[in-house]
Amino acid sequence: MSEEKIRKTARIYALQNAVQFNGKANPKAVAGKVIAILQKEGFSPKELIPIINSVTAEVNQLSMDNQTRELEKIAPELLKKEKKERDFSLPNLPNAEKGKVITRFPPEPNGYLHIGHAKAAIVDFEYAKMYEGKFILRFDDTNPENAHLEFYDAQKNDLEWLDIEWDEEYNTSDNLDKHYKLAEQLIKQGDAYVCTCDADLIKECRFNGKECDCRIIEPGENLDIWKEMISSSIEGSILRLKGDMTCVNTAMRDPTLFRIIEKEHPLQGHKYRVWPTYDFSGAVEDSISGVTHPFRTKEYELRDECYFKLLDLLGIRKPHLMEFARLSIEGMPVSKRKIKPLIEKGDVTGYDDIRLPTLRGLKKRGILPHAIKKFVLEQGISKVESSVTFGLLEAANRKIIDPVTKRYFFVSDPVKLVVDNAPEKEKKIDFHPRDKKLGSRLIKTKKDFYVERSDMNNLNIGEVFRLKDLYNVKIKNKNNQISGEYIGEELISDAPRIQWTTDNYVRLSVFIPHILYIGEKFNKDSLEKVEGFAEESVASLKTDEIVQFERFGFVRIEIVDDKITGFFSHK
Repeated sequence: MSEEKIRKTARIYALQNAVQFNGKANPKAVAGKVIAILQKEGFSPKELIPIINSVTAEVNQLSMDNQTRELEKIAPELLKKEKKERDFSLPNLPNAEKGKVITRFPPEPNGYLHIGHAKAAIVDFEYAKMYEGKFILRFDDTNPENAHLEFYDAQKNDLEWLDIEWDEEYNTSDNLDKHYKLAEQLIKQGDAYVCTCDADLIKECRFNGKECDCRIIEPGENLDIWKEMISSSIEGSILRLKGDMTCVNTAMRDPTLFRIIEKEHPLQGHKYRVWPTYDFSGAVEDSISGVTHPFRTKEYELRDECYFKLLDLLGIRKPHLMEFARLSIEGMPVSKRKIKPLIEKGDVTGYDDIRLPTLRGLKKRGILPHAIKKFVLEQGISKVESSVTFGLLEAANRKIIDPVTKRYFFVSDPVKLVVDNAPEKEKKIDFHPRDKKLGSRLIKTKKDFYVERSDMNNLNIGEVFRLKDLYNVKIKNKNNQISGEYIGEELISDAPRIQWTTDNYVRLSVFIPHILYIGEKFNKDSLEKVEGFAEESVASLKTDEIVQFERFGFVRIEIVDDKITGFFSHK
């Protein structure tokens, strides 16, 4: 009787631990709870631990759905216990007043947004909401070589998918006349000059901390040269800030403020040929648009001195500039600089490739906008550089979709199974083990099935397994197909549960993404294609539905030309 009590107690807490941790109970965690309970009744750890380990191993053989069902029967109160959520709310902003905070998200329209952009957009948007302020979408389109018309709308679509709304939208290129006037103010004040030196000489002077001859030209003459730059009569000139050529911070060694770019702009056409750099346009736009708390990534930290120097010299309002660490994910390129070559070389299929951290790639993979928001807020706005695993985003997504996602049967690399003496059945199987409201389906079975080849490879002739949610089968023969014998429906605790489909199946290809980079090397095996058979009811699914193929993982469905394809999200 004492061993039975130990086993019963151990099973309850092994099931609870397994359900909490994706189907795998930790024997040490289970032992801690069981010992704490049974020691009071005179049981010693020495007699408890072997039984606890044995019971935990039994529980770990069950599918997570069966673990949940059993716990629901014997200790439902343990399912209802909720873990306390950590507080991932954003910290208060310095010098911020309710109703007066203005933030902005300033993407360059040169590609589709990725999760690094999502971090910036979500932080800016959430702060504006938090302070009942204003959120501005500003397209920083001052480089006509990179700006493309298609990406203005594409980036807005990406933001809308993220459930981000903006109060004002404008393009930096619309304000170029204002920028020219401010540039002329700097020139007249003697704080900026036109430099005609070649790039190599400029680089050499900056490195050695030496001023070039252009720096000593009088403001009046500089203004004339500036106007010639704008009117197209001279080439190869730049406007530079008079900073400090001996400054330890090399960003202050006369940085470029404007340069000539002879390329048609997607919105402005050939109206302008002189374009501001980010040093100039970023500082000026944050000031004149009323932004109170602009955020940018820590890589710009050395340029803060230039940002505030410009605003001081122009005598315009200074915002409270803030930085946070760039988002880095292990094995994933979180920057356009790395993503674009992958697409150009054909290493990935496009910006919506499920291996990429672009918002379109994540959407295609079945990652939800709310999961991205949760993931971003969990990372916070620290300036400490760190690299996180993609598993953290998967975990956030799993928590959202697991309670509401229908379960289906899918068999990869299928082999035929013929069951002798098999009863013809109409089996009703719930779509979800814990939510009856998601409904059920009726599966008609005869003697022919398809099961996973790897499952059969692990079993020998004479061994017994269970067709999940159906009945038990003993293996009689193993050749090109498997023959077995029906041996009843009573649950056998140590019999493996095998996924199956009938001969009324749906052919399905599932694409599985793997890590894109191993160290600095591109992983040629980063996209796996799995062929298999899914149960017949999968044929009624629609594009963008996310389902769970039991013992396989969560999959987003896509239908093109009546062909069903799956994109693997995560376990």
